[in-house]
Amino acid sequence: MNAPLFLTLLRILTIPVLVIVLISDFQGKDWLSFIIFTLATFTDALDGFFARRSGQITVLGQLLDPTADKLLVASVLVCLVGAGTVPAWIAVIIIGREVAVTGFRAIASSKGINIPASRLGKIKMTLETITIGLLLLGERILGPLYFLAGVGLWLTLFVVILSAVEYYVKYGPSVISGRT
Repeated sequence: MNAPLFLTLLRILTIPVLVIVLISDFQGKDWLSFIIFTLATFTDALDGFFARRSGQITVLGQLLDPTADKLLVASVLVCLVGAGTVPAWIAVIIIGREVAVTGFRAIASSKGINIPASRLGKIKMTLETITIGLLLLGERILGPLYFLAGVGLWLTLFVVILSAVEYYVKYGPSVISGRT
């Protein structure tokens, strides 16, 4: 157990807590869910930084880190759909993209092809994080700035689709042929 792996596990353990907060109804829920989500996403940045800096990159960490990210985003999106904040079809596309790209990467890996995160994929994650944060704060807290959450949701949807297409166009021929 090293520090980066501990931070990843901590992020995974925050997910059920965050879900409980999101499905509950109490004063301050918006702020608390935002704080928990922000801390969880902060552990993502920290674990990567520590892993690279200290050379503590492990196979388990490489598996758990992206899984934790996907679980966090998917869990919050499902809760936001349940609350009527995010349209179900948008959540399905975002979560579906994650499943499809993860599966594509697994197939590529089985053929010896490594598909690193692209710049567009990193932009997608940043947009998702900011947008989810705005959605969690909600209109009551953000007031007239809440429209930014809607803009962010549409931008995220666009980048989600674009980044998936990028992976398939860039790596599809190699994965299909099995050549690196």
